Amino acid sequence: MATLKLNKKPAAAAKKAAPGEERRAPLRGKGVSRPRQTLDAAQAERERKQAEFEQRRAAEADRFERYGRPAPRPAGDRSDTRRDDRRDGPPRQGGSFQRADDNRPRRPADPRHDPRQEPRQDARPGPRQERGPDSRPAPRQDQRRAGPRTPAPPPQRPGPPQQAYQTQPYARRAQQQQRPPQDHDDDDDDDFAVHRDARAEGDRLSKRMTALGMASRREADEWIGAGWVRVDGKLAVLGQRVGPDVKIEIDPLAFKQQAQQVTILLHKPIGYVSGQAEDGYEPASVLVKSANQWKEDASGIKFHIGHARGLAPAGRLDIDSTGMLVLTQDGRVARTLIGEDSKVEKEYLVRVEYAGEGAPMQRFPAQDLALLNHGLVLDDVQLKPAKVSWINDDQLRFVLREGRKRQIRRMCELVGLKVVGLKRVRIGRINLGHLPAGQWRFLAPWERFD
Repeated sequence: MATLKLNKKPAAAAKKAAPGEERRAPLRGKGVSRPRQTLDAAQAERERKQAEFEQRRAAEADRFERYGRPAPRPAGDRSDTRRDDRRDGPPRQGGSFQRADDNRPRRPADPRHDPRQEPRQDARPGPRQERGPDSRPAPRQDQRRAGPRTPAPPPQRPGPPQQAYQTQPYARRAQQQQRPPQDHDDDDDDDFAVHRDARAEGDRLSKRMTALGMASRREADEWIGAGWVRVDGKLAVLGQRVGPDVKIEIDPLAFKQQAQQVTILLHKPIGYVSGQAEDGYEPASVLVKSANQWKEDASGIKFHIGHARGLAPAGRLDIDSTGMLVLTQDGRVARTLIGEDSKVEKEYLVRVEYAGEGAPMQRFPAQDLALLNHGLVLDDVQLKPAKVSWINDDQLRFVLREGRKRQIRRMCELVGLKVVGLKRVRIGRINLGHLPAGQWRFLAPWERFD
């Protein structure tokens, strides 16, 4: 049986690097690459190139200094290079350059001379062109020798345009001062881009609608933008101003959309703020969810997530106070409760201490109780008359028609009383009743505050 044998050649011994020579990896692939340069050779070549570069820079700087041209730009400068720097010699009058071997005298620059106003002269001689004695064209203006000339006064521009140019900013300023003042009577309910016509007379349509009790400013702008409002039979536009005798008509669709807005009565517990979250305390609106709806709610309205959106407090309660808090989507309800001309009563039960002791009813002076009813001043403003009376030994009943910041607590401090508990139990015709703390109910369609 024949056996196939392979002749294996011994591997070539690796060539040892000579002393001082850099050891390199074996070459791979086809062809032979140039030998790798040593570190010392690379540094020497770099120094040589740097020296050549410095010599070129010095020669260029010498040439620029010699002919009065600007210094060369530093390396890496890529600024505007449209100017032709390849010519030798300093620039001459007219923006062109003079060669180094051109020794002809030049006329000095005349500041009054404007080459753009000169008639153009062709280089070629024509029949109408002035010729010299040797049948050559006459020299150009910038090639004639400068002679003694009498300096003429600089040309002046005509008076009227210059005068108009100087007075134009003052005229514009006078026009701005004569413009009628802008209307800044908008409140936070305006969230739309309104195009105003300051020259028109009357109030804005949305403001008039709010004054008539038709809608809030926000709702009025929404209805006008939706095309639901007509003024004297014509479709209203945003920012329109109307007189006092116009006829305003509203589409029934607007009232239908307004009827879908809800008002919620919440029994706010202590530790929640009425409006936006502050100082780490949550707003009372976070309690408006299906799990906290009062089981005895008789409104017949089924809660959905849209009812919790856009709720605004109509009246505030301090973080350490409890009782009825009204949250509404309807601007009419908010205006009824907290408007400037609101006359809706708010009733509070207030537990107090006098001189650090409880049951102050027998020791509290009668004249101070009269001051609580009428006669106190807060923030330099006389308070409206209130109804304040004792319910038991340590509890007062307050009925107010206004709602200043911490009003009841500040009123009690003025007469030496300390409030230890405050609860709002009624707003207008609506009572808190048996609504538990932390729960809420809808305002029924047949219920009204006023």
